[in-house]
Amino acid sequence: MNTGSISADLQWDPYQRPDLPQFDERRLSRVGVIDVGSNSVRLVVFDGAARSPAYFYNEKLMCGLGSSLSTSGILNPEGRVRAINAIQRFKHLAMAMGIPEMTAVATAAVREAKDGVDFCQEVYETTGQKIWIIDGREEARISAQGILLGWPGSYGLVCDLGGSSMELAEINNGEVGRRVTSRLGPLKLMEIDGGRAARAKFVRETIEKLALEMGPQHNRLFLVGGSWRALARIDMIRTDYPLMVLHEYRMDALSVRKTLNFIKKNTNSKLQYVSSLSDARFSLVPFAGEVLEVILDVFEPKDIAVSSYGLREGILYEQMSDDIRARDPLIEACKVSEKNDARVPGMGKSLNKFVAPLFPNASMELLRLIKAACMLHDVSWRAHPDYRAEVCFDNATRANLGGLKHSERIFLGLALMHRYKTKRDDEAFAPLIALLDQDQIKNAGILGKAMRLGAMMWISDNVQHAKIKWDPQSLKLTLRLKKSSQALFGEVASARLDSLAASLGGKANHMIDE
Repeated sequence: MNTGSISADLQWDPYQRPDLPQFDERRLSRVGVIDVGSNSVRLVVFDGAARSPAYFYNEKLMCGLGSSLSTSGILNPEGRVRAINAIQRFKHLAMAMGIPEMTAVATAAVREAKDGVDFCQEVYETTGQKIWIIDGREEARISAQGILLGWPGSYGLVCDLGGSSMELAEINNGEVGRRVTSRLGPLKLMEIDGGRAARAKFVRETIEKLALEMGPQHNRLFLVGGSWRALARIDMIRTDYPLMVLHEYRMDALSVRKTLNFIKKNTNSKLQYVSSLSDARFSLVPFAGEVLEVILDVFEPKDIAVSSYGLREGILYEQMSDDIRARDPLIEACKVSEKNDARVPGMGKSLNKFVAPLFPNASMELLRLIKAACMLHDVSWRAHPDYRAEVCFDNATRANLGGLKHSERIFLGLALMHRYKTKRDDEAFAPLIALLDQDQIKNAGILGKAMRLGAMMWISDNVQHAKIKWDPQSLKLTLRLKKSSQALFGEVASARLDSLAASLGGKANHMIDE
């Protein structure tokens, strides 16, 4: 217990921010963040790749600090006790994980409540944890930085919906621009007298005012927040979407409206059961839907992307050096995975050189995926041989990887499956593979079989022993081996070479260089 005191001025704003130094990769390997929201209190511990962090630990408690705030002016007393107990637990967990200091932030409920500062003081006296109160514009900025963590250089409108507020932020070419805040959180809307008609009027007037400040925003709409993710999960259920990964899930205005109608037509108990949403979260979804409908009407975005990254990831981004921020989150995550789990770390670079001649006209997007696949080609070797291909597919499609569209996840999974297995189980994976076009399916097969062959052409010294050449005119695939390494080319390698050639629609041969 800490019985000290803290200043009443806890505001985190553009002119007074906590001293968060920009860390290098080593210091960013274990970072703890506590998010004290209007609805939930959550601890996230980031670990692993600094630019594409792994979630070492993630725990939340639905405290409802902001419930009844509009009428009482103070934090929910029961929620306040639960929040303090949760933070005390989080502090003990952090010490056990070797994290001496964490960054804790509070958003709309605490900044609006009469007893918000008093609550922060009690938390400090009870747990020793200082909480920074973020104003609405800063919350918008930091949440937008969370988007930039996963989508470097992205552009569009970030919409962060919390329990008691909603923030909008403009991002363009990797920079955060205009930001606004509002009282459009579901907990606030629940307390408006007059029912749906009164809420609709309030929502419409508020969003139209926000639009005047933000200006035209017709690019991508990024949705941040638990209520948005809950709505997206129900959209997945309605459409029978095969990949239940919320991050980077895409919707459009028509799909959102169909899902809201779907919610109205289905009984709450049935829909809540199939969506696996808690009572507290499920109760907020209809109010979130009312807000989203108007946002789509007013801003008319070209498409919608759901983000699992937001405020907490934005705080991590705040602590990154410019060098780390400029890196590709996918490639950085793959580097760490290869370093930690591959039998020959660094071999992915050589494998990438080996397969490159098969893709002479590949786009930058495809070259990026090829590089990632090569680094991941051996990270699942510990899996049982009978299931290794399926494990590779599952890991790639569901792993915490930033900067990946769903189709790209499936491409990676399919390529890595073919790294260990010539033929795929179309019945089991058909719904997912259906998200790819025929060129993507073909390229994934070629890449996987090329990695399957190339993996046999190296030993532990990581020296390149073979090169491959594809002639699309003669449809001839040639494997060239050094004379000193010809023993590497046995019956299994020959069969893999033939399989690769067949996927290219050609014939194979091999040559020994003197």
